Amino acid sequence: MSDLMETVLIERIRDLIPDENVEQKRMFGGTCFMVNGNMLVCISRRGLMARVGKEQEAEALAKPYASQCRPTGRPMAGFIRVEPEGIDSDEVLQNWVEMARTYVCALPPNASRPKKSRVGKTTR
Repeated sequence: MSDLMETVLIERIRDLIPDENVEQKRMFGGTCFMVNGNMLVCISRRGLMARVGKEQEAEALAKPYASQCRPTGRPMAGFIRVEPEGIDSDEVLQNWVEMARTYVCALPPNASRPKKSRVGKTTR
């Protein structure tokens, strides 16, 4: 996926999540959309990563171009990777976003954690 396609995909996602509790962050080598501090979806050159939860994982994996997310070689339960070809239509992309929202919006808010400095002191 080119930089332009990634930028267009970010705009498409932004249009589908008009929620005031949504934050956009650079993570996992792409752009993540967070709801109440919890990752909803992440867009990168590799496609889409959607956080659907363990309960919806089998349903999500049955969809075309979907596979279990394995960024370190080990599976991340509840996280699905969707190839760029699997999110080319707005309807399909919206289905992925809604599946992720069903799971993520039921989670408690994730408060940001203080960052540790290099010497181990907590900073804000």
